[in-house]
Amino acid sequence: MAWSFFGGIRPKEHKEYTCDFPIRDFPEPDILVVPLFQHIGVPCQPLVKKGDLVTVGQKIGDGDGLCVPVHAPVSGKVRAVEMRAHTCGANRMSVVIENDHQKTLCGTVVPRTREEVEALSPQELIGLIRQAGIVGMGGAAFPTYAKLSSGLGKVDTLIINACECEPYITADDRLCREMPEDIIAGAKVIMKILGLSKAHIAVESNKPQAIRALNAFLSREDGLQVDVLPAKYPQGAEKQLIQAVTGRQVPSGGLPAAVGCAVFNAATCKAICDGVYRGLPLIGRVVTVSGDIVMAPKNLMVPIGTSFNDLLEAVGHGEDPYKVLSGGPMMGIAQYDLSVPVVKGTNAVTILGHGNDLGADHPQCIRCGKCIRACPMKLMPVLMYQALRSGDVERMRRSHMMDCIECGCCAYTCPGCLPLVLGFRSGKHKIREAAAAAKSR
Repeated sequence: MAWSFFGGIRPKEHKEYTCDFPIRDFPEPDILVVPLFQHIGVPCQPLVKKGDLVTVGQKIGDGDGLCVPVHAPVSGKVRAVEMRAHTCGANRMSVVIENDHQKTLCGTVVPRTREEVEALSPQELIGLIRQAGIVGMGGAAFPTYAKLSSGLGKVDTLIINACECEPYITADDRLCREMPEDIIAGAKVIMKILGLSKAHIAVESNKPQAIRALNAFLSREDGLQVDVLPAKYPQGAEKQLIQAVTGRQVPSGGLPAAVGCAVFNAATCKAICDGVYRGLPLIGRVVTVSGDIVMAPKNLMVPIGTSFNDLLEAVGHGEDPYKVLSGGPMMGIAQYDLSVPVVKGTNAVTILGHGNDLGADHPQCIRCGKCIRACPMKLMPVLMYQALRSGDVERMRRSHMMDCIECGCCAYTCPGCLPLVLGFRSGKHKIREAAAAAKSR
């Protein structure tokens, strides 16, 4: 049974640009910039220096605490370890690799048989997932090993998120169509770790080919089922997905484990399959490169560290872009420097023309209430925006701004063109700063 969640919107999907084109390997660039910060938590420390030779899959950064390693996506020579532009909008320490195009594999990349994997304990599997550098690949980039560890003994329902509700993005759709075996294999590893015998694969109804591909493979598998959900944004948001599949509601400030659930992205499952069975760390991912001015939109298997400039050159565009986003048009982050590299959480590069410039010279709230009806978290964006304008951090906190998932539904429906999501991101940053300052006193 599929439940519904409050609010949400149905924007134009624009998925027809890429959904019927198979994934293609992107030619490895001559230079790759691999940030040492690609996940929520503690940045990696470099394990290589200028002049070192590296091989494909070699660990080049790691750290303590909430951290996962990063690996060389190609073989070659380290040209520099220095600060470089990052998709987060700041400069981050990065390893710059000159590709020798030899594709020399690191000795640690060793495949495992099904029997060998089945003999491993949950803790051993979690260790392999950490060493493979796997993070949530739907965009959040939370370390997967930590998410699995925190769910041990608490989770009774596993949901594989293949909804992909953002406009333009079809990377997970193509993965489900072309590599359902890998997604299922990764899901089975998660089930073994969490001690579960059943799991759900959630797919929106606008992906019939993906649904058929998964069901064709699942006919030979036990314990997994495909749940077809209505195409509604943000169906793939974690809390909304849990409610849609199970009817359970994650409490304010709570995590999915609080209601016995764990959610993992389909691409994350593919990466787990690669890491556990093939011994291959997370050094590349499928990226949708699309947009309304793109001449040849594609889904590409891209090495981590490939620059956005290289991707734009590969697809072409009919005019100078108005905006280039890391991610989709709803939750993506606009980039000021197209030398930024693809990172583990980059599921799309969206290139938009000047026809998307709908901003107003004087944004104004007209008290229409559309943002309230659209908010899937049942928040009141109009009051949150007033709190933001007041500059009162305590008022921002009382408005439940921290519960905002930054889905963009409010901004999409706002006739006054208020920069709501940008404002709420800023407000949440101020709340965190105030909390940290209070804690240090």
